[in-house]
Amino acid sequence: MPRILHLGVGNFFRAHQAWYTQRCPEWNITGVSFRSSSVRDHLVTQDYSYKLVIKDTLETKIETITCLDSILVMVENPEAVISAITDPLFNVITLTVTEKAYCLGPDGKLNQNDPAIREDLNGGKLTLIGTLARGLAKRKKPITILSCDNLPENGQKLRSAVKTFTELANLEIKANITYPSCMVDRITPATTDKIRLEAHDHMAVPTEEFTEWVVENDFASARPDWPNVQWVDDVLPHEMRKLRMLNGAHSYLAYAGIIRGYTFVHEAIADPILRAGAFKIMAEAAQTLPKDIQNQTKDYSAALIKRFENPNLLHRLRQIAMDGSEKLPIRIVSTITHRDKQDSPALNAAITAWISFVQKEVTEGHLLDDPRASQIAEACLSDDPDTELRNLIGAC
Repeated sequence: MPRILHLGVGNFFRAHQAWYTQRCPEWNITGVSFRSSSVRDHLVTQDYSYKLVIKDTLETKIETITCLDSILVMVENPEAVISAITDPLFNVITLTVTEKAYCLGPDGKLNQNDPAIREDLNGGKLTLIGTLARGLAKRKKPITILSCDNLPENGQKLRSAVKTFTELANLEIKANITYPSCMVDRITPATTDKIRLEAHDHMAVPTEEFTEWVVENDFASARPDWPNVQWVDDVLPHEMRKLRMLNGAHSYLAYAGIIRGYTFVHEAIADPILRAGAFKIMAEAAQTLPKDIQNQTKDYSAALIKRFENPNLLHRLRQIAMDGSEKLPIRIVSTITHRDKQDSPALNAAITAWISFVQKEVTEGHLLDDPRASQIAEACLSDDPDTELRNLIGAC
């Protein structure tokens, strides 16, 4: 039976990639948890199966996912993870590890001065990129590495990062490896006690009915016959549409919504001012997209607003607000850059909302959930916090 190795076993993977693979009975998944054994320890007691709680505006459906049948824990046994990468039983490696795990610089290439990368190269704790490089250097059979994170041209960025690390570590990769890009979309909140009780499952995952997956058709060997996946030659237009319109509006709603006292996305989008702001961000973003995609953006915007309005999903704004210094350059700043010096009041309002949010958090003594938390706090306490914070995300 062919297998997928999936790196990062959080809620999104269990609501998206695992949901698609559940519909391919000939494929199973081994997961890898990088930071903790918690997910493995809970799932192993129920044979790794769990409930997916699908929340539409009118109804709730509960599905059982069983295609995940084992989990490796990186901090316990990194060599087992490297061995899995070399194992010919695995035809595909998929990843949902968030943007920060790629250790990229502002230019989208591996940041060779990243402390985690330096530690890895010096024999310390392994990074995602270092783990892949070491495993692939030992591999003989072809394999496909499919990044499913919210990065434009995620496949190309991952390929470049692995190649650079391989050179720095004096490794050599001989196997035929492809790195297709893809775009993933399914709003997946954090699990609450209410969801656990509703599903009678401590490891239940809430999500919405809508799901989308656009994948570059560039696989090195066998690929799963995932249903309703769009196989394309160029994913970039789809990535741009999603990152700039959905994720951009989401970030704006998160920061502006928290400032205005809201907790959930559906509350923020019900505010006429924030609703108008979200629409304007989508409109400004739409103007940066290829012409054939622009023709779809009016309907796409309306569909996004409807998804945001779902009162049953209970998507917390603070979940979206995490890692803002990593997300805003991709979701907002890049869009402004691609507007070729046109005025971008709505997009700039999103940056202003983030600045107000982090300043309020720092002033009130809250710990920021951001990889650059210390730099943000330092900027907030500087003589010119607005300029310093804009410089931090490349919005100067």
